[in-house]
Amino acid sequence: MTTSPGRMQERTQWTRGLGAPLRAFLRTESGSAGVLVAAIAAALVWANVDVASYEAFWRTDLAVRIGGTGVSEDLRTWVNSGLMTIFFLVVGLEARREFDLGDLRERRRFVLPFVAGLAGMLIPVLIYLALNAGGTGAHGWGVAMSTDTALALGLLALLGKGVPDAARVFLLTVFVVDDLVALLVIAVVYSEDIEVMPLLVAFAAFGVWLLLRYLDVRRAVLYALVAIVLWAAMLMSGVDPVVAGLAMGLTAVAYTPAREKLEAASGLFKLFREQPTPELARSAALGMTQTLSPNDRLQRIYHPWSSYVIVPLFGLANAGIAIDGGFLARAFTSPVTWGVILGYLLGKPIAVVGVSALLTWLTHGRIRPGVGWAAVLGSGTIAGIGFTVSLLIAALAFEGPELAEVKIGVLTAAAGASLLTWTVFRVTSLLPADRRARALLGETEDLTDLVPAVDPDRDHVRGPADASVTVVEYGDFQCPYCGRAEPAVRDLITDTDLRYVWRHLPLTDVHPQAQLAAEAAEAAAAQGKFWEMHDVLLDHQDKLRIMDLLRYAAELGLDTNRFHDDLMDHVHVTRVAEDLESADASGVSGTPTFFINGRRHYGAYDIATLKQAVKTARARVGITRVG
Repeated sequence: MTTSPGRMQERTQWTRGLGAPLRAFLRTESGSAGVLVAAIAAALVWANVDVASYEAFWRTDLAVRIGGTGVSEDLRTWVNSGLMTIFFLVVGLEARREFDLGDLRERRRFVLPFVAGLAGMLIPVLIYLALNAGGTGAHGWGVAMSTDTALALGLLALLGKGVPDAARVFLLTVFVVDDLVALLVIAVVYSEDIEVMPLLVAFAAFGVWLLLRYLDVRRAVLYALVAIVLWAAMLMSGVDPVVAGLAMGLTAVAYTPAREKLEAASGLFKLFREQPTPELARSAALGMTQTLSPNDRLQRIYHPWSSYVIVPLFGLANAGIAIDGGFLARAFTSPVTWGVILGYLLGKPIAVVGVSALLTWLTHGRIRPGVGWAAVLGSGTIAGIGFTVSLLIAALAFEGPELAEVKIGVLTAAAGASLLTWTVFRVTSLLPADRRARALLGETEDLTDLVPAVDPDRDHVRGPADASVTVVEYGDFQCPYCGRAEPAVRDLITDTDLRYVWRHLPLTDVHPQAQLAAEAAEAAAAQGKFWEMHDVLLDHQDKLRIMDLLRYAAELGLDTNRFHDDLMDHVHVTRVAEDLESADASGVSGTPTFFINGRRHYGAYDIATLKQAVKTARARVGITRVG
């Protein structure tokens, strides 16, 4: 752990970074949104102080050559078609995580985002064409269709205080379709002079990439070489190579580490600890790295670079416009500018809200948004931010004055979308608590991650049977992080409308006394004192030897002979093994891991975070009961 021992906002070593598919993504995007806004402001200042130097800098040629073969492009192209490939790789990675680990693992939930995403492109395009039909700007219809998902998520985190994560998941799933289709449009509509042979090479390279993934090859250098060939072939073919980034990202599977692989990795580390040689160090490092999914490994490498370096560079390279009174007068009377503004500010929310309402009505509620209608509307308004792909298409479709008009339209739409979104969530925050919860969370039943469900006849339960919220903890009596979480748990269970369940997950590869401690708790349960023993064990995590356990049994007034025999004969090993099986079925590999009303809780386990999660779960239960 890199955090100090006293902190409660930490996760265990095994579960760090394996949060809900969107949590870490949002933390990066909310911070990077400010960096991007600063980059856009810098570009505008630079262009208005000295537009000649701004353009001259980004038109500087940069060549990369090996022998007589190489690529020579200006700096803006290296950013737009080179570095932005990594941005779309990250978009593809996050989309794949939602399919593998998020709400979209229930495929029925993809229907509404898919249709809303398509409509969210079609309606803005129709608005743009209605204003530009027959004009010189009609061929640039693609600039009005695509939402900048990353920037929209970042600004939503800044503007929508108190907005549930479900709303951000909804936004992401709606507009990942947007990104996919937008890149297809770039490839098909805005690519000129397509060369067939390089395109065939690109397809072959992608085939090799898929073969490497299928064979589960772990050598990063092979993937890097194939990716370079794929990118270069796409560039030479005339098709914008950013398409390759998204395609590669979508192939990277996401999963949580299996407990068996974690145990094998800890075994390798123990060997290194006993004999610290370079060979064993490499084996231990490789073993630990390979417990993570390809998706997680790639996101850890590229997501921060994409958010804090690449996208801001893109903004700096493309947002610069020389603005004066005459230009603004021309721009705001231009159908190109208004096509972009109205396409985003009217088309996006109409499409998202309209499709959501229509599908809910046609299916009698079987297909409906996973959030409330205020969150749907807020997702529609924030979708009016179309910076990245819009400017990519604008650079392909326009030049000169029309390109500047498109840029001012995109920036105006982004500012308007931000203001509309802030207004939506500000008004929502003024509603009474029950109506606000319904407006934000909706009535869709939450997915259940816990397997099997809590059984009062089998599980160890604290709290009232009819409580609206159930918190399940998978824990290990020797795990120091479980010990640090325990004060928060004890504070939590003072809630009279909450029941708490403990399930065993002894990590015997790192905590050698955890298994016997778990069996001791079950031996105490056989005599009606599970919770008393549970509390004692967590209070004395450094004293869990057999003599310590017998002393605790005596102090609790148990029949020590029976307790001793139960431990020696491992009478309760099967009961502990049942909890281990449920942990595996629920995708749990580390401790402590919490489930709240059957849904896995990701992130910090301090009391403030847990109470907020309980509050959200209770609000959702209240909506269901009223409904």
